[in-house]
Amino acid sequence: MNEPARLSDPCPGDLIELACRLADTSGPVIRSHFRTGLNIERKLDETPVTVADREAEAVMREVLEREVPDHGIHGEEYGIVRGDAAHVWVLDPIDGTQAFMTGLPIFGTLIALARNGLPWLGVIDQPVLSERWVGASGHPTRFNGNPAATSGQTALAEASLYSTSPDMFTGADAAAFARLKERVRTNRFGGDCYQYGLVASGHVDLVVEAGLATYDYMALAPVVEGAGGVFTDWEGRPMSVKSDGRVIAAATPALHRAALGVLADGA
Repeated sequence: MNEPARLSDPCPGDLIELACRLADTSGPVIRSHFRTGLNIERKLDETPVTVADREAEAVMREVLEREVPDHGIHGEEYGIVRGDAAHVWVLDPIDGTQAFMTGLPIFGTLIALARNGLPWLGVIDQPVLSERWVGASGHPTRFNGNPAATSGQTALAEASLYSTSPDMFTGADAAAFARLKERVRTNRFGGDCYQYGLVASGHVDLVVEAGLATYDYMALAPVVEGAGGVFTDWEGRPMSVKSDGRVIAAATPALHRAALGVLADGA
C-alpha cells in the first residue's frame, strides 16, 4: 500500500500572504456575530451552523475566486469546486461552532492549502483573541509573527493530553483512547482547533482525536510540524485529503511513538 508523502518544497510566500489575507477577511465577520445570540440551525448531519459560519466562508471564497481562480476550494459550508485542481484551498470558517455559539473563544478559522492532496500550508486563526498560527512547508511555524516551538516533551507519563470531546471515540477507538489517557499526566476535553495551536506553542503536549473531516485537520498538520511536532493518523501515516480523520499531534517524535504504541496495542 502506498502511503502519502510529505511535501518538502517550500510554499511560496505569496500564497502564505494570501492565506493570512483570508483570515483578515473572515475575522471581522466572525467577531461581529460573536456573543450576539445568533439563531442556530442544524445541518442534515445534526451539526450546528450559524450565519457567521456561512458569511465567513463566503467572503473567503470571494477572495480566492478573484485571486486564484484556477485553484480549487473545499469548504465546510459551500462544498467543493475544482476539486481535481493541483492546488485546493480547504476552509473551515468556524471550527468549533458549539464553542462559538456558547461564547467560548476556543474556536478558530482553519485555512489550508493542499497541493496534490497533501497539506502544504495551514492557518489557525482565533479572531476574538487576535491569535494566529501560520505553518507552511519549508517555513517555521509562527504565532502572531514570532517563531513557535513545541514543548519538547518526550515522556508519555509527563504529558498533557487534550481532545475536543470523549464522544468522538467509539468502539475500538474508545478503548484505545481509554488506554492512552490512563498513561498521561493530565487529560482534558474541550479544545477544538485551539488545542493544536497550543501544541505548536508548547503549552499542550499531545492531542488525539477521531472522526475529523478533511477541513478539520488539513490546516493543523503544517502548523504542528513547522513548530517541531509530529502530526499523523493513528497508523503513523502523514495526512492527506484521503485520511480517515483519526489524528495524533505530538510535541516530539518520541512522544508520538509512545502514543502510537498505546493506541495500537497498549504497549
